[in-house]
Amino acid sequence: MGGTGTLKAVLFDRDGTLVVDVPYNGDPRLVRPMESARSAVARVREAGLATGVVSNQSGVARGLITPAQVEAVNQRVDELLGPFDVWEFCPHGTEDGCPCRKPAPGLIHRACEALGVEPSEVAVIGDIGADLGAAKAAGARAVLVPTPVTREEEIVAADLVANDLWHAVELLLAVPEDAALSAGPAVRTGGNPTQGAPA
Repeated sequence: MGGTGTLKAVLFDRDGTLVVDVPYNGDPRLVRPMESARSAVARVREAGLATGVVSNQSGVARGLITPAQVEAVNQRVDELLGPFDVWEFCPHGTEDGCPCRKPAPGLIHRACEALGVEPSEVAVIGDIGADLGAAKAAGARAVLVPTPVTREEEIVAADLVANDLWHAVELLLAVPEDAALSAGPAVRTGGNPTQGAPA
């Protein structure tokens, strides 16, 4: 597996990051990529990095969608953006106290195990603080791509902030790993306004 510096893989949040968030979506026909998602994911692959998706899907625990529907939506994302090397999703609710639901690090640890990489060799791109919290808990670096649901305090707390997915990828490929962990916010502008509530 190739890489840029010690970065070997990029893990993306799904809803609100890769695709427009349709809350508790179980219908592949409703999947629409976020702006610059195709080019950003392609850029990661061109750099020789593995790609993965780590996604909270509490609609399963709430009985609003089934695991099969989640898989069908994931398959549609693969069709639109190219196949990701690993998919990991948490079907639990906030009250379940599971170790995989972001901001817990379980999804990232599972993705790293599947890819054969260490968390320190991985970056996570997401749109809310839970994504960054999971990355920090796992020992991975992270970039926040804000949307209208991103809270201001989440933006302030982020080490790296990008205005879209393409910029997030460029930051990861351009910034040395040590700087990526310690740099101040790069950008403080929002993203796509067609985003719904986080899962």
